Amino acid sequence: MSDLAADLKALLLKKSVRTGTFTLASGKESDLYIDCRVTALDPFGANMIGKLGWAAVRKKIAEENLNIDSIGGMTLGADPISLSVGMASAVEHPEEALQVFTVRKEPKGHGRGKQIEGNFAEGQTVIVVDDVITTGGSTLKAIDVIEREGGKVAFALVLVDREEGGRQAIEERGVPVIALYSRSTLLG
Repeated sequence: MSDLAADLKALLLKKSVRTGTFTLASGKESDLYIDCRVTALDPFGANMIGKLGWAAVRKKIAEENLNIDSIGGMTLGADPISLSVGMASAVEHPEEALQVFTVRKEPKGHGRGKQIEGNFAEGQTVIVVDDVITTGGSTLKAIDVIEREGGKVAFALVLVDREEGGRQAIEERGVPVIALYSRSTLLG
């Protein structure tokens, strides 16, 4: 998997990492912007994310003897990552395949007014996903929605941890975090 991790890192650096002056979703100013959607929506990037993400998730599941039903997070950043990992799980270990869902930023204004779409049901144990964590705010919001809808979050899978307190905030909530890359491993 190390070649795959190196290839994904190279693609992230080429497509998703930008330097300059940016205002992040958290409102913080930064000299670094990481737009993982560009890599996660690339077919080669999605394939690599799926394989590496599934390997990391499966290792955690085996180590802790967890029973996970589905994977998802706040739209839009989590969507391609969740689907990629779910697809990899179905291809590599169909008996352990993870269903995929997405969390809307707000409840739908019509129909059933759902805030979680896709393959999620009350009582499920799930993995929450995010593309990049800075403060952890988006991930924590997704956790709030999942718990309010009757789900239990086993752990979080993130593509990049910016190492700016987000991991700590999520883990203080009792949700362990697996990051495929951190700011230092991505830029180092």
